[in-house]
Amino acid sequence: MILTRTPFRLPLGGGGTDLPSYYSKYGGFLVTAAINKYMYIHINRPALVHKIKVNYSRTEIVDHPDEIKHELVRESLKLLNIGAPIEIHSMADVSAGTGLGSSSAYTVGLLNGLTRLIRHFMSVQELAEMACHIEIDRLGKPIGKQDQYASAFGGIIALEIEPSGKVHVTPLDIHSEVIRDFENHLMMFYTHIERDANEILKEESEKIQKANPGNSSHENSSEALQALHQIKEIGHRSRDAILMGDVETYGKLLHEHWQIKKKISSKMSSPQIDQWYELAMENGAIGGKIMGAGGGGFFLFCVKNGKRKHLRAVLEQAGLRYMDFRFDFEGSRVLVNI
Repeated sequence: MILTRTPFRLPLGGGGTDLPSYYSKYGGFLVTAAINKYMYIHINRPALVHKIKVNYSRTEIVDHPDEIKHELVRESLKLLNIGAPIEIHSMADVSAGTGLGSSSAYTVGLLNGLTRLIRHFMSVQELAEMACHIEIDRLGKPIGKQDQYASAFGGIIALEIEPSGKVHVTPLDIHSEVIRDFENHLMMFYTHIERDANEILKEESEKIQKANPGNSSHENSSEALQALHQIKEIGHRSRDAILMGDVETYGKLLHEHWQIKKKISSKMSSPQIDQWYELAMENGAIGGKIMGAGGGGFFLFCVKNGKRKHLRAVLEQAGLRYMDFRFDFEGSRVLVNI
C-alpha cells in the first residue's frame, strides 16, 4: 500500500510564459509556490482480484489500462508498463476546475506512487518532467510546466524555461519571518465559478502561435503575445519583490499582472469577476488576480496592513468564500509505503 500527498500550486508571477507555444520561441520565466492544500493518491495491489480499479468521482473496474477512461491514470500505467492487479483511489482538499492545478497535482502524486511501487526511483526534476510528458506530450493538453514543477518541488520557486523546454528550478532563499509576513498579506477567495481551463489555455496558445506583429490581420494575437512579454517581466520583478519582502510592490505587480492578463482572452474575466475585484480594491486590497487560466476559481489578493478582517467580511458578504492557506515546502511526498 502506498499513499502520496501532493500540494496544489499558487502562481505568483509570470504565469502563461510556461506554455510551449510561448517558451519555445521566447523562453519562459515565472515564480510559483506550493500551498498546504493537497491531492492524496492511495495505491494498492489487491491479492485476489486481478483487475484494475480506479476510484475518483466515479469508479472504473477494467482488465487492461487501455480500457480506462481516466486519461491521466491510463497514460501513466501505460508509460510505466503497469497492469492488473492494482487499485488507485484519490481525494483532494479542493475540487477540480478551481485554478489551483489539481490535474497536475494528481499526475505528480500518481507517478510518485507508481514509480515507488515498481521501485523506479527518480529525482524530483525527473518526476516533474514525467508529469509534463504525460499531460502535454501524450495527452496534448494546452497547458504549461508550472503546475507539475510546483507540485513536485514544493516551496516558493522561480522557473526559467529554455526554448528547448529544459527547466531550471531556483528555490527562493527567503527568511522565515519574511515568509510569514508574506503569507499574512495574501488572501484567497473562492468565486464558486468552475471552468474548463483547457478551453481558455487553448485559445491563449492559438493566439501566440498566430502572432505576427507585422501583420495587421493578427492584431489580437500580437496583443496577446505582447501581454505575455510583459507578464514575463512582471515575473522577474515579482521574484525581486518577494525576496526583498516588499509586500507593497508585490501587491501592485499583482494588479498590473491582472490588468495585462485580461487582454489575452475574452474568457479571462467577466462583469461579475470585475465587480468583485473592484470591491476588493476599495476595501483594502493592493492588487490581485484570478488563479490559473482565469474565468473563475480562486481570487488571490495582496492586502494592506490591518485590512484582512475587513476585506474578508466585505467579500464574504458579496458571496465569495475565504480559504486560509500556508506555503508548503515539502512538495510531493510518499506518506505511507507498506
